[in-house]
Amino acid sequence: MTTPPKQIVIAGGGTAGWIAAVALARKMGPLVNIRLVESSTIGTIGVGEATIPPLRTFHKLLQIDEQAFMRATAATFKLGIRFENWGRIGEQYIHSFGMTGQQSWLAEFVHFYLSAKARGLEGDYGDYCFELEAARQHKFATSAQSNIQYAYHLDAGNYVAFLKRFCSNLGVTHCDGVISQVLQHDNGDIKALRLASGELIEGDFFIDCTGFKGLLIEETLHTGYEDWSHWLLCDSACAVQTTSTEPAAPFTRSAAHHAGWQWEIPLQHRTGNGNVYSSAFMDDNEASEQLMQNVKGEAITTPRTLRFKTGRRNKAWHRNCLALGLASGFVEPLESTSIHLVIMGITRFMQLFPHGGNYQALTDEYNQQTQLELERIRDFIILHYHVTQRDDSPFWEHCKNMTVPDSLQTRIALFKEQAHAFQKQNELFRVDSWAQVMLGQGVTPDYHHPAAAMLSDAQLNQSMQQQRQRVLQAVAQLPAHEDFIRRYCATPQKAEALL
Repeated sequence: MTTPPKQIVIAGGGTAGWIAAVALARKMGPLVNIRLVESSTIGTIGVGEATIPPLRTFHKLLQIDEQAFMRATAATFKLGIRFENWGRIGEQYIHSFGMTGQQSWLAEFVHFYLSAKARGLEGDYGDYCFELEAARQHKFATSAQSNIQYAYHLDAGNYVAFLKRFCSNLGVTHCDGVISQVLQHDNGDIKALRLASGELIEGDFFIDCTGFKGLLIEETLHTGYEDWSHWLLCDSACAVQTTSTEPAAPFTRSAAHHAGWQWEIPLQHRTGNGNVYSSAFMDDNEASEQLMQNVKGEAITTPRTLRFKTGRRNKAWHRNCLALGLASGFVEPLESTSIHLVIMGITRFMQLFPHGGNYQALTDEYNQQTQLELERIRDFIILHYHVTQRDDSPFWEHCKNMTVPDSLQTRIALFKEQAHAFQKQNELFRVDSWAQVMLGQGVTPDYHHPAAAMLSDAQLNQSMQQQRQRVLQAVAQLPAHEDFIRRYCATPQKAEALL
């Protein structure tokens, strides 16, 4: 038996690099020796500050204490995203993390909701989701007995620093240096990284966390890139940090404008803001000016512009190299999936960890799973742009009328015709997510499942009222989000400010 590749070299730090280092060191233990190479002179993107619930599972797997993590990253809780002006100007809805309504094996709750609405029920779909109502009322609490679904808003720079400290006792070797050359074996595999200092760092397997440039996976191994910018037009973002002007809300804010959208992410000590836009419909100066006009607090950083191209590497794993984070592709930040994709990428790699010999079958399986996951997330993001009712600008006219992937068109047709929103095996976004976005942006199904018609008006009305009351009563027991943070995980600065 040959031994598995033990010398793992991670090229690049940032969130992707340090998540990979922590996961491998914590879960693979003596099977690997890890060296992470990053340069303190090269900055990171550092704006991925909103997350989704699977991060909590990942932290539990790594035995990361939630309160310590939240204090270190000035984190707040996130119950979903409030979308403003996406369906029509002046309208808003929340895409939340929780389950909506009472589940049935025969038909999803959305069918019963539509039946009740057709019979004169007031209110909207989100009224029957605990997490969504808590977000509306700016309330939050969790405990060991709680099953509330939530994620975090966090300071990306502080999160990297937290992961570095967490790695300090896990045997990870940290090397500060600029990679000047990537050396290859005769067969094309990567052999070593040469640093500007002349030091040579050899390895059995290499993980590329060098960002959009993909120094290993693309500039060395030339895997190619599948461009999705004809569906996802936004290719730029302008980001700035501001002072907080109000208690932190337990949701991310996404407000659409004539050429993209603006985010607002509340942390304990500040607010993260950004303007995501298509450079074909808005120039950088206009984007920066619009952002600064719309932020609520005083700027504490200088606005900076970022460029990106949505899409994916043709192969995330090629030869003895795995690409993670921006090196593997980018779907855009609308649904906060960037950190999740890093976690899934390294988790999938550990599950398919090569044990020497020929591992082409593992590589093929990894790439197939990664492609499927990315395409399903891509479709969900495109959905937000495509099912809009807006026609007030060339950008939205294009999004509304563009041809979308067949896989997405089928989903939209299923919902429009018969109110079916399916969650496929191992799919990130569940039925409730698809239904919330489509209903929230004005897609009205023509029909719904006849199972709902088996209930009389009185029976259906009683059931809906009971479900609504359960949500309201449960939310009424929660403290304000700001109060819970103060008691549970406030940073020293935050706690002092609240005295």
